Amino acid sequence: MRQLSGLLLLVLCLTGCQQAYYATMEKFGVEKREILVDRVKDARDAQVEGQQQFKDALDELSQLLKFHGGDLQQKYETLDAEYRQSVKAAELVSSRINKVESVADALFSEWRGELEQYQSASLKAQSKQKLVSTEKQFSQLLKKMRSAEKKMQPVLKILHDNVLFLKHNLNAKAIGSIQTDFASLQQDVSSLISAMNKAIADSNKFIAQMQSDS
Repeated sequence: MRQLSGLLLLVLCLTGCQQAYYATMEKFGVEKREILVDRVKDARDAQVEGQQQFKDALDELSQLLKFHGGDLQQKYETLDAEYRQSVKAAELVSSRINKVESVADALFSEWRGELEQYQSASLKAQSKQKLVSTEKQFSQLLKKMRSAEKKMQPVLKILHDNVLFLKHNLNAKAIGSIQTDFASLQQDVSSLISAMNKAIADSNKFIAQMQSDS
């Protein structure tokens, strides 16, 4: 119960902080829709960077599997560094998607509330229609972002297993042992990149639509 109360307090605090942030930005003439566009751009850019990082990690593992002599410890350390960078890239993607969803929720909630302020039935209907279409487009975008986000975890798990195994087995036999996971990892990375490409493409469409409406 105490943990639940603490969690609720944290959520309320974070919500309050977000509302205060939006209110402050609006005082400087920056509306929620502008913040949303900026955050979608940030999430898109994080996914582009994430794609490259996962490609780099896969390439490093591929090079390791071709190892035929030399400093295996150095190879392990390089792969470990790539894994750690991949974890950071994944965390950044998740963080930015969360920020996108947060401001979108605030924007759409405000928009729905303001519909009741219209005196003109015609203008109210037009605004409501625009709200529905924008929410639908955003929902599709968020779904693709979350889909790509979920695909990062299987990749990270395989990378972590390989790094951990090599840490305690720095020999040629160990390289042979992790070879069996490589095909699966390649497939997972390919699926991840494809999902990210879809999310990136939808991000660009959403950004263009929001900017054309402003």
